[in-house]
Amino acid sequence: MRAPGKQRIILVLLVLHSVCAAAAGQDFDKIPVQTVKITENVSMLIGGGGNIGACVGPDGVLLIDNQFPQLAEKIKAAIAELGSGPVRFVFNTNWHYDHVSGNEWLAKDGAVIIAHENSRKNMMSEWGAPELDAEFRVPPFPEIALPKITFKDSLTLFFNGQEIRAIHLPSAHSEGDLIFHFRRANVIQTGDIYFSNGFPFINISSGGTIDGMVAAVDKLLAMADAGTKLIPGHGPLSDRKGLVEYRDMLAAARERISRLIKEGKSLDEVLQADPVSDLYKGKSGFPAEGFMRVVYLDLSKK
Repeated sequence: MRAPGKQRIILVLLVLHSVCAAAAGQDFDKIPVQTVKITENVSMLIGGGGNIGACVGPDGVLLIDNQFPQLAEKIKAAIAELGSGPVRFVFNTNWHYDHVSGNEWLAKDGAVIIAHENSRKNMMSEWGAPELDAEFRVPPFPEIALPKITFKDSLTLFFNGQEIRAIHLPSAHSEGDLIFHFRRANVIQTGDIYFSNGFPFINISSGGTIDGMVAAVDKLLAMADAGTKLIPGHGPLSDRKGLVEYRDMLAAARERISRLIKEGKSLDEVLQADPVSDLYKGKSGFPAEGFMRVVYLDLSKK
């Protein structure tokens, strides 16, 4: 049996590693911002937080997510290598700190911030993840960092020759998740609905559910074909095959943990049984223990 104090500390450090890094500015000096060019004007930027989508062309620059302000100069340099022009629009896939902490510097530079209405609502108040650590809190965002345009279901933007459709998928990773379909480029940015590097975090205290995650991935699969490129919330660029494997992993984890709950197993007993140990090979970007914890707590409510 793990010691509860040690278990909590390990979870916080691993699960919220990118948030904790913000308190130690020197770490950002060691974090590169790498560019993965997908099509002529659609790229993925990889750095210290959630992956960034970039659409660069004659209309200017559109970003989806933006990581941390400490990486602003590196992000600007990466964009400049793709083309010139101002950052005109910034979308947020959700409101979590590692995806939107650059909102402030981008808004100050003139960008219009766009997000789901629930993301703005959550950014206006203190946020935490009590399913992982009751003591962890993120303060409200300043007014300038808040989205200026919000919507409930979907929004389409025509930009740099792309038809970019933003779609809300409810009750998945959180209550404010957006995916983005670049229809001409055949690229989908999934936000934290899809982690291509292992198990995902499901923010069950803010509307996320394992059932919603599986349903959201099913919708993504219906939109994708063999040639679709997927920009995940975390992890390397992926494709439909990777998403199918991820969906199977989520469904198997849900079935196994649900069965153990029906057998009367406690959270500690489930964690010790480790029913997901064979579902992902390699080191998961989000710890399996944290994933099992949130799925257990979610399914235990039913």
